[in-house]
Amino acid sequence: MFQRSKLLDSRFFNRDTKTVAKELLGKTLYHKKDGLLYKAIISETEAYHGTEDLACHCSKGLTNRTQVMYGAPGHIYIYLIYGMYHMLNFVTMPNGFPAAVLVRGVQNLQMSKDGQNFIALPVATDGPGKLTKQMQIDKTYNRLKISPDNNLWLTDENIIIPDTQIKTGKRIGVDYAKEWADKAWRYSIMLK
Repeated sequence: MFQRSKLLDSRFFNRDTKTVAKELLGKTLYHKKDGLLYKAIISETEAYHGTEDLACHCSKGLTNRTQVMYGAPGHIYIYLIYGMYHMLNFVTMPNGFPAAVLVRGVQNLQMSKDGQNFIALPVATDGPGKLTKQMQIDKTYNRLKISPDNNLWLTDENIIIPDTQIKTGKRIGVDYAKEWADKAWRYSIMLK
């Protein structure tokens, strides 16, 4: 399956954040750690776009934490919430424009010891903290490029998601963001 897939590179992420968030649905997320290879299909995302977006961490400007969001597209932004949940984001847009897509959920999580034979892991991955926990993704990947060389990458494995199957809605947990809280920049699908 991996041989027929297309690796997503920085060109995929160097586009409008909402477009990337929508087109990440159905893409396969891979993570290799401690001799194990995890993979899952992205099923829910949220777009965070620019300093005007009051729900975006960059609305408060350039800080040490948000510096990665101002950098090159195709990099990983991971932050910790509540002292225990890692949030996985991918930087979008050209260098200098702060934006990223939060991966909120994945489906069909599988694990392999040899990189070829995968077994299903029947665990909950329907939240950003759940998916990073189950896929063993932590803050050590913050600021790294999305790449097999860095053990975290994405592929397009020709899963077609018709627009009619994509649900949109308000982003979760951003009620503080005034009118930006109402933006329908959350995208999700339900795989069979």
